[in-house]
Amino acid sequence: MLMENYLASKTRYDNMQYRRVGNSGLKLSALSLGLWHNFGSVDPLENQRHLLRHAFDLGITCFDIANNYGPEAGSAESNFGRIFKADFQPYRDELVITSKAGYYMWPGPYGEWGSRKSIIASCDQSLRRTGLDYFDIFYSHRFDPDTPLEETALALDQLVKSGKALYVGISNYNAENTEKIAAIFKDLKTPYIIHQDRYNMFGRDPEKDLFPTLLKDHTGAVVFSPLAQGMLTGRYLHGIPEDSRAARKDSKFLHVADVESKLDQIKALNSIAEKRGQSLAEMALAWDLRQPAVASVIIGASRVSQLDDNVKALNNLNFSEEEEQAIDQILA
Repeated sequence: MLMENYLASKTRYDNMQYRRVGNSGLKLSALSLGLWHNFGSVDPLENQRHLLRHAFDLGITCFDIANNYGPEAGSAESNFGRIFKADFQPYRDELVITSKAGYYMWPGPYGEWGSRKSIIASCDQSLRRTGLDYFDIFYSHRFDPDTPLEETALALDQLVKSGKALYVGISNYNAENTEKIAAIFKDLKTPYIIHQDRYNMFGRDPEKDLFPTLLKDHTGAVVFSPLAQGMLTGRYLHGIPEDSRAARKDSKFLHVADVESKLDQIKALNSIAEKRGQSLAEMALAWDLRQPAVASVIIGASRVSQLDDNVKALNNLNFSEEEEQAIDQILA
């Protein structure tokens, strides 16, 4: 049973920052809410609804989904669709709702990757699950080595021309393939505006060639995993809690050894954050947002208090030269 009717906060735009995506006309909230975890069929629907409502009340206008988010795959879109119908239909034109195709969704040769068949079928399925008429941004979720880039680009272009997406983007492409597909989109005059990739203090590869490529092509970036699966928070400053993600035996993305190998760096970074008047998580988010290419950082949350804490990062986004040098030395 869903909660009472929702009326959005009248002050929702007072404190959030909105940043232009490349040289497009679109702006994104500096923080986006990702529905990768905590929005699946195994998660309480009421908590999901609390999170989405509170995020919008804080001025977060971008909700980032993909066809395979859950678990189970597809359930994040279905749950979002239920909540959207109950709460957010009056606010549709204030939201940027994104989805993606590329990872495994159904058996057989068409249920993943980047063919025209797969991308268009997946988008149609995602629209049915969410109950939306269109996505604001639709992504190719990963590069397909067996499909020509032209085919993937033309499929995304067709989504725009058929009214199923306003803009398109790519995700998890390296700099070389990003540049190649960007040239195709330019010839097609497709509204390709954004690249989504992993980026955080412990994963700085995009700084080497991807961000420079995006800046050269006037394309924006939205980044995920800004807190490195929780390592860039206060969670592990005093050991590894038994109920933490790293301690779970079934954890796929973070292990005890990962934390232990980074613990000295985590503590040193936390000392800098404290001097800045921030938590480590706040500083980590601010660190990502300092990149000129980055329009928005995708955050995850299981509690509304985490959203409140993350938004505090916007209070101090500037780094002195001395702070940047000290952080670089820690991370070297």
